[in-house]
Amino acid sequence: MSNITTQTDTTVSTQNVVQMNQIPADDSVRAESPLYHADLKTVAEKGAQDAGITLQELALLDHLVLRGNTDNAAFAAGVESALGMTLPANLQSTENEGRVIRWISPDEWLITTTGGTGFELEQQLREAIGDTHFAIVNVSGGQTVITVDGADSEEMLKKCTPYDIHISHMPVGKVVTSLFGKSQAVIRRTGEQGFELVIRRSFADYSWLWLQDACAEFGFSVKA
Repeated sequence: MSNITTQTDTTVSTQNVVQMNQIPADDSVRAESPLYHADLKTVAEKGAQDAGITLQELALLDHLVLRGNTDNAAFAAGVESALGMTLPANLQSTENEGRVIRWISPDEWLITTTGGTGFELEQQLREAIGDTHFAIVNVSGGQTVITVDGADSEEMLKKCTPYDIHISHMPVGKVVTSLFGKSQAVIRRTGEQGFELVIRRSFADYSWLWLQDACAEFGFSVKA
């Protein structure tokens, strides 16, 4: 599956797949995150600086969905070779040098990496895993990441999801896919007072407005 036969600046052809670099070569094309129109930079400049909750969009990260069977030694070893991390087990996550792997289901993981590096990482994974059965899909344009930090972050998020996010039940590193308001989010605990939400692009407006409303009683600031 991963034997490369041809390559251009934006596309790589293999025996069974054609990989396309989603980052345009033309610098005049502007990339816009799902919350670009919310003008978070201006909101950050005008907002409170000593609030109990801080929100930030980690805009324009690259997102890869990886699927495979960890019982397959070639698959597991290939992923570890390419990423420098083993795939996390049930409801866990791992991170290294800006890359995060989130467990989504028994045979599915979401990988985020620095914007502009996803195409190269996909090629590295395909070469490292080899001809064994697996799948990789670049979903970078379809979702974004919002961080939630501060002393009141856990209390605020209790209003957003039915999942028990108390630290005794959701320790640092744990990740779950759950309801978020009337939509959905992949929720990961990043610290005692920190969380990370992966939000689908189509729900970005709704989720952002929901977060602002949920934060109102605590006060919140936005980090650009």
